[in-house]
Amino acid sequence: MSDLRDEVRGHYAEAARAVQAGGGADCCGPDCCAPNAEALDIGSDIYGANLYEKADVETLPDEAVLASLGCGNPFAVADLREGETVLDLGSGGGIDVLLSARRVGPEGFVFGLDMTDEMLTLARANAEKAGAGNVEFLEGEIEAVPLPDASVDVVISNCVINLSTDKPRVFAEIARVLRPGGRVGVSDIVADDNLTPGERAERGSFAGCIAGALSITEMRTGLETAGLVDVEVEPTHDVADRMFGAVIRARKP
Repeated sequence: MSDLRDEVRGHYAEAARAVQAGGGADCCGPDCCAPNAEALDIGSDIYGANLYEKADVETLPDEAVLASLGCGNPFAVADLREGETVLDLGSGGGIDVLLSARRVGPEGFVFGLDMTDEMLTLARANAEKAGAGNVEFLEGEIEAVPLPDASVDVVISNCVINLSTDKPRVFAEIARVLRPGGRVGVSDIVADDNLTPGERAERGSFAGCIAGALSITEMRTGLETAGLVDVEVEPTHDVADRMFGAVIRARKP
């Protein structure tokens, strides 16, 4: 498991370095790339910044947009409200943190959590460029969130849960840090229930967000086992044969 974690860390460290060097970053999935600096409005319609409304991202630092490696738009999924406290698991270059900070306003706050030093450096620089004073980027792993119990209103994440080597622990941590009535609004990759783990691995690597993806039922069951309710797993688009980008919602009772 440590080898897989190191693979993921190395993959996303290299992505951050590529952005800092002025290029685009390789995104999740077997055959896609984030758009480059000269063409922020073109790229994949499966991964990356094109899954966001152009009006939402056009005022963000280019480096935050270029580092968008996800498979969805949790900012749109989570239905954030002014004054809320938000946690973004695997915050990368900070695009979802910055968008969320804008939505929750000065009375709200957004934490970004990432395990990759290079991504944290990039995200903090992007927050400074954006003038976002209501954000903080934390170093840590999504299996051990460095926040107190019942400390956030909403947990978001963009194509990161599939990268964990201990998903039950991730679900338990989500439930732990949410306040009663708190919400989950996540974009991730899920597999058809009939695909075995081996068949998922044939379609892409672990660091590429494919091999480690849960099935639709596994995702739903994992969240429910952690004590969350009203769980919805809604596939939105194909990313590989019988594998999908999906919107995942849940609530803490």
